[in-house]
This record gives sequence, structure tokens and C-alpha cells, in this order.
Amino acid sequence: MSASRRAEVDAALEDVDFDANYYQVEFDTTMGKILCDMWPDVAPGHCRNMIGLAKIGFYSDIVIHRVIKGFVMQAGCPQGTGTGGPGYTIDAEFNDRPHEPGVLSMARTNDPNSAGSQFFVCVARVPHLDGQYTVFGKTADEGSLKVALNIGDVPTGAGDRPVDDVVINSAVVIATPK
Repeated sequence: MSASRRAEVDAALEDVDFDANYYQVEFDTTMGKILCDMWPDVAPGHCRNMIGLAKIGFYSDIVIHRVIKGFVMQAGCPQGTGTGGPGYTIDAEFNDRPHEPGVLSMARTNDPNSAGSQFFVCVARVPHLDGQYTVFGKTADEGSLKVALNIGDVPTGAGDRPVDDVVINSAVVIATPK
């Protein structure tokens, strides 16, 4: 496992207040921007984790390492292989939100409490994931959904990796007062 980034993430979260603000994370990719609304009402730990990782620059300059047409696009591995993470894990927060196009959910191993930094965006309705993976946000607008769907259509090779790299250039957190 990678060196833990937990202390950096925790420090970056000191000013995060879900009671006072709405939060979004915007991923600037080589195929366009994907703005995601965070849903702390159903998965506060996952929202805090992604916000913290975005604030420390964890998601900058990483590839979208897995794309499965009609299923998901996945990113968040610092090695770009689907095997890396932030050096710590977070507990599952299963909820009743459906895995539908544009939904932001957390990737994990067979252990429900093994999520770290890898996430996926659904590019179709994926009902068999409902209640099995933590949904914690969704694309905020049609333009963001369109970018996610376009990424979900890129040609892939071995291991479902895009033939031509699709990169998250940066991720920024947007806080809007309630």
C-alpha cells in the first residue's frame, strides 16, 4: 500500500462544513470538465474523502484507467493501474441511491470497507451495483454527463484501459453557501 495521505486529507478538511455549504468537485479532463454534486446526506465520509483528496491535488494528472462501455469509467489510482490508493481505506456507506448514468460511486475490492481514492462514474443504469457500492454524488449538469458518457465510449484495449490516455488534469472543490 502507498504511504498514507490521511494526515494531509484531514488537514485539508478542517474548513469543510456540510451544514453551511453545498459542495461540488470539478474534474478537468482531457475530454472536458465533469462537475459533480456531492451527496453528504447519504455518504458524508465518502464526500469528505473525495473533497480532501481533491484539495491536496491527489486527483491531478492521473489517468482514467478503466472504461467499460455501457457500464463505468473509473479513475483515482495514482499508479494508473487500478491497484493504488491513498494509503488508507474508508468504511462503506451503502444507501438507496441507484447507480444510474452520471452517478459517482466508490470503487473497492471484495471487502466492502476497502475504498480509498478510486471512484467510478456510471455511464449506464447498473442495478446490480445498487446497495453494494457507495453512491456519493452525481454529475451536476447535462454537459458534465455528456463528457462522462463520451469518455465511456472511448476505444479500450487490454484491461479495459483506454487506447489513448484520458487524463484528469486537475480536480477542484467548489463550496457554495447554503
